[in-house]
Amino acid sequence: MQQTTTPQESVENLTDREIFTRIWVFPREVFKYIEAKKYDEHVYVLLILAGIVRGFDRAIEKDLGDNLSLGAVLGFSIVGGALLGWVSYYIYASLLSYTGKWIGGRADSKGILRVLAYGSLPMILTLVFLVPQVGIYGIALFQADGDITSGGMLENIAFWGSVLLETVLVIWSLVLIIIGISEVQQSSIATAILNLLLPIVIFILPILLIAGLFSVL
Repeated sequence: MQQTTTPQESVENLTDREIFTRIWVFPREVFKYIEAKKYDEHVYVLLILAGIVRGFDRAIEKDLGDNLSLGAVLGFSIVGGALLGWVSYYIYASLLSYTGKWIGGRADSKGILRVLAYGSLPMILTLVFLVPQVGIYGIALFQADGDITSGGMLENIAFWGSVLLETVLVIWSLVLIIIGISEVQQSSIATAILNLLLPIVIFILPILLIAGLFSVL
């Protein structure tokens, strides 16, 4: 009698090293493995690191250096991001799973959370470039009127080169997440992009608009 092969058995086994290296160029293969095996290894660590990245992004966007010392800004970004930043990924994953069902998606929130965690790997690497940026410009990096052009030519090249690399890594993370959503939701790339936008348009944007309206009144 011919035995039926389950999806879990038909997926090639990958080591941790292969997951972290292949995802850059063979993301669909990696996401297929992660979904089939329900692979939760490193998910929480990746989410914490991604939360720290978001913490630093907020510190720069909100110009926290205008009112806080460099040590306080770093502490807020690292500790606050590690403790709270990853919560937004849980919420977003739940919303993606919910709205995804409207357009034929099949993944639960845990499967989508794995995609967000592993898809954020390139973005997490931007933390490496933050070190020379802080070393060169210090608190000015987090100030509205901070002078980030006062360094020498080599320092400025290093700074703007790292900014360019950060941008590329963030874009690549977005690409990986789109591919991952497409894989776990068993949908097209276009549908995956729509899935990523629906929670923002339907839930997050209205909340931000209402909060902004109340802040003006």
